Amino acid sequence: MIKQVLSIAGSDSGGGAGIQADLKAMSANGVYAMSVITAVTAQNTEDVTDVFELPTSIIAAQLDAIFDDFDVAAVKTGMLSSAAIIQTVVKLLKPQQVTHLVVDPVMIAKSGQPLLKPDAIETIKKDLFPLAFLVTPNVHEAQQLSGIEIASLADARRAAKIIHQFGCANVLIKGGHLPKERGTDLLYDGRFFHIYKGEFIDTPHTHGTGCTLASAIAAHLARGKTVPDAVQTAKTYLTEAIRHSLAIGHGKGPTNHFYFLHQG
Repeated sequence: MIKQVLSIAGSDSGGGAGIQADLKAMSANGVYAMSVITAVTAQNTEDVTDVFELPTSIIAAQLDAIFDDFDVAAVKTGMLSSAAIIQTVVKLLKPQQVTHLVVDPVMIAKSGQPLLKPDAIETIKKDLFPLAFLVTPNVHEAQQLSGIEIASLADARRAAKIIHQFGCANVLIKGGHLPKERGTDLLYDGRFFHIYKGEFIDTPHTHGTGCTLASAIAAHLARGKTVPDAVQTAKTYLTEAIRHSLAIGHGKGPTNHFYFLHQG
């Protein structure tokens, strides 16, 4: 039986990030992908030009429909732009007792457009993080969540400890833009740190990398891997997806989720 994994996130009309990236990454990593859409964005490789949040009633209805019918092995959350949406998702997820909830605390688009309202940051920390098996902030998000500037791995360790105190089981700080050690990620489980040194690929075409990594991790957790192994497998996959990224559009092109279909 194929594992079934749910993404709760916003839609990217350009197809490079959000729900579209999540479904591609999950499928590429061997699971059946499902979606609950929280918002619709008018978006391409250059900009986010508009955002429409779906009513919380339809978000709740989507969640009910999924859990009424499918055996959900893991859940990944992405863009949850308001406190009301976060609270709706938390209310519906709590009784499901999801074992593997991966929270990607999406705050800002690659183009710089804010995707999380300032007052919703506290709601994520207070209500959603305690349900999370893994939280996957990038450096910018980790700085906002922890309140400290991150310029090195030592700073990332301090930030991870602070974020872990919000109640999540594991914290992965994505270090793609660490000034001194680019491409190095840091995993903290409340006791130990795991360092993932990776190849930094110098390309502008990295649209959707955060969504892709979190979704790939959720897929491998659903398939039974441990957190360290799921992170390593997903990081290896993402590195190749970036290496074969697509120079399409006029801005930051997307990663190539199915790069392996075009090899050989």
